[in-house]
Amino acid sequence: MGKIKVAIAGVGNCASSLVQGVEYYKDAKEDQFIPGLMHVNFGGYHIRDIEFVAAFDVDANKVGKDLAEAIFTPPNCTVKFSDVPKLGVEVMQAPVLDGLGKYLKPVIQVDTTKRPVDVAQVLDDSGADILINYLPVGSYQGTRFYAEQALKAGCAFINCIPEFIVSDRGWAKRFEDAGLPCAGDDIKS
Repeated sequence: MGKIKVAIAGVGNCASSLVQGVEYYKDAKEDQFIPGLMHVNFGGYHIRDIEFVAAFDVDANKVGKDLAEAIFTPPNCTVKFSDVPKLGVEVMQAPVLDGLGKYLKPVIQVDTTKRPVDVAQVLDDSGADILINYLPVGSYQGTRFYAEQALKAGCAFINCIPEFIVSDRGWAKRFEDAGLPCAGDDIKS
């Protein structure tokens, strides 16, 4: 079995925990109880088979950095529990859309001189199998934008925020018709 190539939309605290967790558990033994982890091996894939291949954000302090550095860049404040070596994945400029609500606008700096990348093209070029949506809660337009980009690129979509994609019949049918997995609608909680 090969690698599971993962792209991340929104390089915040949850993304930091995921990236750190993959690094932390990469050598976990399959025959041992591992606190905080339900399955070391899932369907024949070990945690070490997860490979991050693309990342998108709007924060000028994160865009252009390696994902391993960006996950620790303020305003992220997740506890550091694992060192993460450089991953060779540059955080790309994403469109802002509605991802910055009233609480994040004063905290996040957006470089308005940078044009957002073509997300579907980056997903395609990177060979991403899955796009994980970690946008801030309330990102109605942003969530739909990334779901659409996943469809265009032919990759699965995991929606980790409470915006209804999977439970929306129209969206679910589009992913089903494309033969692509779609899961979530608030995996974080």
